[in-house]
Amino acid sequence: MPHILIIEDNDTLREGITQVVERMGFEATAAANGRLGLEAFDQRKPDLVITDLKMDEVGGMEVLETVLSKDSETLVMIVTAFGSIEKAVEAMKHGAFDFIPKPFPPDLLRTKIKKALEVQASRKETERLSSENEMLRRDAGHLDDFDIVGDSEAMREVFKMVEKVAPTDSTVYIYGESGTGKELVARAIHEASTRKDGPFIRVNCSALAETLLESELFGHEKGAFTGAHKRRLGRFELADGGTIFLDEIGDISPSIQLKLLRVLQERSFERVGGEETIEVDVRVITATNKDIKEQVEEGNFREDLFYRLHIIPITLPALRERPSDIDLLVGHFIDKLASRTRSQVDGLAPDAMGALRSYKWPGNVRELENVIEHALVFAEGDKIRLADLPPAIIGRKNQNMLEIPQGERSLPEILEDLEKQLILRAYDKAEGVKTETARLLGIKTSALYYKLEKYGIDQD
Repeated sequence: MPHILIIEDNDTLREGITQVVERMGFEATAAANGRLGLEAFDQRKPDLVITDLKMDEVGGMEVLETVLSKDSETLVMIVTAFGSIEKAVEAMKHGAFDFIPKPFPPDLLRTKIKKALEVQASRKETERLSSENEMLRRDAGHLDDFDIVGDSEAMREVFKMVEKVAPTDSTVYIYGESGTGKELVARAIHEASTRKDGPFIRVNCSALAETLLESELFGHEKGAFTGAHKRRLGRFELADGGTIFLDEIGDISPSIQLKLLRVLQERSFERVGGEETIEVDVRVITATNKDIKEQVEEGNFREDLFYRLHIIPITLPALRERPSDIDLLVGHFIDKLASRTRSQVDGLAPDAMGALRSYKWPGNVRELENVIEHALVFAEGDKIRLADLPPAIIGRKNQNMLEIPQGERSLPEILEDLEKQLILRAYDKAEGVKTETARLLGIKTSALYYKLEKYGIDQD
C-alpha cells in the first residue's frame, strides 16, 4: 500500500489532506511542522511527501532538499499559497515533483496524488527490471544447461514428487551431489506451479562473501556501505510473486541464517542500511550437496531454520546410482549438442558405451554432458569411438579390467588376495574407523571384524 507523508502546520488543512489520502485507500502519516515531518520521514520513507512551502523553523524548501538528499527517488509535492507560485516554481527547479496552490478542491488533490503515485510505481518497475536485467547478465554463464532425463525407478520417484509439490506453495528442499540437476528440478517445480508467470530468481549462496550475500538477498540503500552509490533491489524483492532458488544453502553464515529465518516466518525484511519494511510473496526452494542435519548437530546450522526449509525434501540420485539412465542421457546429449559441435554423430561404438557405463561419474550428469561434448568434437565418423573419449574415462575403464592370473594359484586364492587388498584400501581410506570401513565395503561391522582377523590386519 502506498504511504504518503503530509507536512502541514495548519491543523484544518492537514486533517483535510489526511482524510482525502485515507479515503483513497492509502496510508497517511501527518506531521504538524517541518522538523516533525523529517523525523517521520527518517522512521519510514514514504512514496510521496506533501509539504507546505511556508512553515516556521523548517520550511518546505528545506524539507525538499533534505528529503531528496536522503532519497532522490521520493516524490515531493509542494502546497503553496496563490501569491507564492514563483516560490513553488523554484521548488520544482530544485527537484519537487509538482505543486498545488491553496485553496484547492479535493478532486484536484486526488488527481495530483494519483498522478504522482503512478509515476512512482513506474519508477519502481523500471528499477526492478533494471536490477533483474543486471542479475540475469551476471548469471548468464552460470545456469545449468541440461534437461531432466531418466527412466530409472529413482528418477520416476523424483518426477512424482515434482508433480505433487509443484501446484502448492510449500517450501522445497532439494538434496543432491553437484551436477545432479538440482536447479533444473527447482525450475521444473516453478514452471508447473501457479507462479509460472512470475520470476524465477537464483542465488548461489556459496559464491559470495557474507556481506555481499546479504546485499544480494535483501538489497541495499544508497550509502549503506562503501561503493553503494545507488539503491539496489535484492533477490527476494525481485522474486516477489514468483520463486527464489537458494542454491548451496548449507554455506550461509549464522547471521544470514537468522535473516532468512525471519523472511520465512514473516515474509518481510529491510534492505541493508534501510528502515522500510518490505513485504514479499515468494516461494522458497533451497538446495545443497551437504548433510545439513549433520551441520545442525554440530551447531553450524540453525535447527529452527532447518525445519522451516525441510518441509518437502526431494533427493536427487547420483548418476552412478542410476546407471540404466546413461544410455538415455547419452542419446539426449548427442541430439542437444550436435548443432553446437557441428557433428554428424548418431551413436556410440560398443566399447565407448561400455566405458561410459563402467565409469563412476563423480561429476554426475553435468560431467557426462561435458564428456559427450568432448567426444563429439573429436569424433570423425558417425559413431563415437573409445579413443574419442577423454583420457580420464578411458583410463578408468582400463583400471577396472582385471588381468588373467598367472602361475599356479587357484581362483579361491586369487579372490581372497583381492578381497584382502580391497579391505586394506577401505581401512586406509576410513583411517582405521571400523564402522566407516564396513560402510565403504557394503558389509556388516561384524563381518568386517571377522575378515580383519582372518587376514591378520592390525586392529589397534
